[in-house]
Amino acid sequence: MLPERTQVAWMSLVMGIDQHRAQITAEWLDTETGEVSRARVRPADRAGVRRFLARFAGQQLEVALEATTGWRFLVEELRAVGAVVHLAEPAETAALRGNKRRAKSDRADARHHRELLLAERLPESWIPPDHILDVRARVRLRHTLIEQHTEWQQRIQAVLYHHGCRQRRRLMEGDGREWLASQALSETAREQITVAMAIIDALDVQLAPLTKELCAWARRQAGCKALIDAYYGIGELCAVTVIAELGDCRRFQNSRDAVRYSGLDVTVYQSDRHRAPGHLSRQGPPALRWALYEAAQVARRPGSPDRGYYEQAAERLGGNRACVALARKLLKRCYHTLRELGDDALTPPVERPQPGPGSAAARRASSGSPRSLEPTTTNQRADVLAA
Repeated sequence: MLPERTQVAWMSLVMGIDQHRAQITAEWLDTETGEVSRARVRPADRAGVRRFLARFAGQQLEVALEATTGWRFLVEELRAVGAVVHLAEPAETAALRGNKRRAKSDRADARHHRELLLAERLPESWIPPDHILDVRARVRLRHTLIEQHTEWQQRIQAVLYHHGCRQRRRLMEGDGREWLASQALSETAREQITVAMAIIDALDVQLAPLTKELCAWARRQAGCKALIDAYYGIGELCAVTVIAELGDCRRFQNSRDAVRYSGLDVTVYQSDRHRAPGHLSRQGPPALRWALYEAAQVARRPGSPDRGYYEQAAERLGGNRACVALARKLLKRCYHTLRELGDDALTPPVERPQPGPGSAAARRASSGSPRSLEPTTTNQRADVLAA
């Protein structure tokens, strides 16, 4: 007897889609008649896709498309007409094409996706729920802003070094700005630093509300609260990043798969007795690796339950590699905790009740004196320092 999904496919339309910004190519097979049809959607926007999919409303339709930019609105429109959507992992899907020389076109890619789906060989990616997609977008936006913030500070350090100024850290804190203004620099160098500081200030303006929003989300979400309460070093920002990027841990067979997904695994090339030095694969969400490494920096401090593990690893590997090893350990723990929570790990955050007119929160809002945002726990303070 055929598997249940294959039985459904033989009684339905099976479609492969290859999407690009300018156009979308679709090829579908009617499994009852054997007829193959093709179409090209221009422009490749939501309205154009909606018009194209209107013909399939009410029919049994299974669709395969790659998890590349633009997949979200396609999945939404496909589900709106009742289609079963399969999101293909791009690298593994391309590898299944093989090394033979053959035509590479949008039509060939659409056919390749359809054939893999029909043969049940499509390497599928997980489709997160909408609220996880939204928080993932915010997490990645914040990570991008942090990277740009760091990049412009490094530009200032490079200008100072180029003009022979002594090294000083934390230029944006304390009396750092006054120290910068007192340096003897050329007009051009001063202009470079002025522009860099203006951009850093603009990034700070964007980062503050985004950070506050993510921390508030983490305080109200079950999976985040479980991670914060369970593990030293994981605060609100780290927890929300893990939830957003790791998603449903039940799709991984074990914790090693979760580490491999994050890109924290060490690649090895070995033949006979020859083995090349390993390095991190970095094939995964950069924001997840960054958050776990920052959490490991906190978890290695004196007083942490993992201090002994870090010291032993540091003796063999050095401080930086020991932090990476500790980040892997934290990720494995998060995997087991979220897996045990099951569906509760990804539930939307609990909405806060609106304060009444006589409440303390309402009085603070009316008086213009909001509650202090100073972190109250070790993990929350660590997140702020990491930011």
